[in-house]
Amino acid sequence: MRILYRGPLASCNYDCPYCPFAKRRDPPEVLRADRAALERFVGWIEAHPGEPTEVLFTPWGEGLTRSWYRTALTRLSHLPHVGRAAIQTNLAGRLGWVTDADPGTLALWCTFHPGQVSLERFLRQAATLHRHGIRHSVGVVGLPGHHADAVALRSALPSDVYVWINAADGHTYTPQEEAAWTAIDPLFGYSVRPHRSLGRSCRTGDEVISVLGDGTVRRCHFVPEPLGNLYDGTWRPTTAPCPKQECDCHIGYVHLRTLPLYEVFAGGVLERVPHDLPLWSVPQAVLGEEPVRRRVEEASLADGAPVTEVVSLL
Repeated sequence: MRILYRGPLASCNYDCPYCPFAKRRDPPEVLRADRAALERFVGWIEAHPGEPTEVLFTPWGEGLTRSWYRTALTRLSHLPHVGRAAIQTNLAGRLGWVTDADPGTLALWCTFHPGQVSLERFLRQAATLHRHGIRHSVGVVGLPGHHADAVALRSALPSDVYVWINAADGHTYTPQEEAAWTAIDPLFGYSVRPHRSLGRSCRTGDEVISVLGDGTVRRCHFVPEPLGNLYDGTWRPTTAPCPKQECDCHIGYVHLRTLPLYEVFAGGVLERVPHDLPLWSVPQAVLGEEPVRRRVEEASLADGAPVTEVVSLL
């Protein structure tokens, strides 16, 4: 069973203009409720050792700035029946805690947000994960103003770190733009167009479920009809086909049986890590473009050593 968990938390330390939850502040009572809900969920996982489970936390806000998410991931990572304990994160928080987790189970789905954090700081955080052997993917929202940063990111990271690109909501890509983003992420084509899902077979509802803080079970984050509750034993799996016309988010369409993505991401479905790495080779023609070349040259650490050299040594 793969579980996508989302509690009440909706606050974030960033104010990205493309995110509706940017810089939102949760009042203390919401934070207390989120912590209690998460502890209840982890307790449920611990109490069901006979059920092999993988977990991905998909908070609306940033979870790793909250101690209870770090504790939950660490606890889950050491449970023998948990194959993966992962979270979506902007990677802004301190990472010393990862040394307490099992690196064979812990995984991070990391998003780089240009304008919110320097490329240099983000790369240092990613280098920490790489040094400790923590599985992770890294990605960027594919807005035009992000392209040079995305190429610099791809150029600086080790070849065994997948850099994904999410198509920006509401943005239409020309063939030239799609080609430019595909040069960074060969799988970008899956993100740039929605996938027909109505009446088609999907693993959600059976092999994959979405769980809210109060225990409500849904087949996925995008189908609101409940299947019951995780805690009172009322939820029942469904193998019914998808009721939505289209699916345009990776955490949804990756589970469609009509797509080959379970083979592409075998062993790394939740954290978005492809089975075969590397997938890419950024063309020298792209690296030679003036804005991109300048951004790559600027990507240096505080001591002056090029990021590409430092990261490659880890």
